[in-house]
Amino acid sequence: MRDFRHDLTALALNTATLGHNVPGAGAGWSPERTIDACAERGIGGIVFWRREIAGRAAVIGAHARAAGVSVAGLCRAPFLVGPLAPRGTVEIRDDFRLAIDEAAALGAPVLTIVTGGVEAGTKGVAESLKIVAERVAAVLPHAAACGVQLALEPLHPVYAGDRSCLTTARDALDLCDLIGAEGLGVAIDVYHVWWDTDLPRQLVRAGRRILGFHLCDWLVPTTDVLLDRGMMGDGVADLRGLRAAVEAAGYRGFCEVEIFSANNWWKRDPAEVLDTMVERFRSVC
Repeated sequence: MRDFRHDLTALALNTATLGHNVPGAGAGWSPERTIDACAERGIGGIVFWRREIAGRAAVIGAHARAAGVSVAGLCRAPFLVGPLAPRGTVEIRDDFRLAIDEAAALGAPVLTIVTGGVEAGTKGVAESLKIVAERVAAVLPHAAACGVQLALEPLHPVYAGDRSCLTTARDALDLCDLIGAEGLGVAIDVYHVWWDTDLPRQLVRAGRRILGFHLCDWLVPTTDVLLDRGMMGDGVADLRGLRAAVEAAGYRGFCEVEIFSANNWWKRDPAEVLDTMVERFRSVC
């Protein structure tokens, strides 16, 4: 397992950790200021949300490269199914292609996919997953032409109804197998998979198809399943064990810290958040 006690080059900030995924949340730092703060601390990578970079992707990507910070990815494709997805197949397809274009302009090698929940008029998740497979397969040629990989991110089962009919690494890899295309893999987020006793087997199966590894922690108690993630070390997830398993499967990419925390970390000075993130990455991850 990689030793990060004195090396932050594999650490990436997902800007949701500063509240940038939600309008009005956090301290409102610009992308450039956030990039510079990462560079000052030796943080090797950064992952943006689409709302931050709209219309400025190329400029922001260039600023990151000039600062010596790699753009590790972009969050995220539109929901593809379910109650939160754009209305209409054409609208979903067009926004999906736009997200790929934005990732390419930014210089992000990976676009994360959160699938969306259960499609209207269906029950359970099977039919929704079939639709997801069709909609992902349809844009993969465009993603390949743009040099962007697509990462299916399974979410915790509590989100199955509205945010993600895809809830396990097993199902994510089944979709990859069904679609059968290069440039498609999975993102493994501690918050969503820490509980899954089948995960070690699925990580071996995934191998090089692991395109992202996201760090945070599961708090006890959790007061809000969406917006109360923990800083690494404050919860019950086996962070070292999960990272060891991901790296044993062959992953050598960024460890991306992604913490949604409306009532704690988003209310703090971003400099404090970044400094704590660095210390915890070194000490408990």
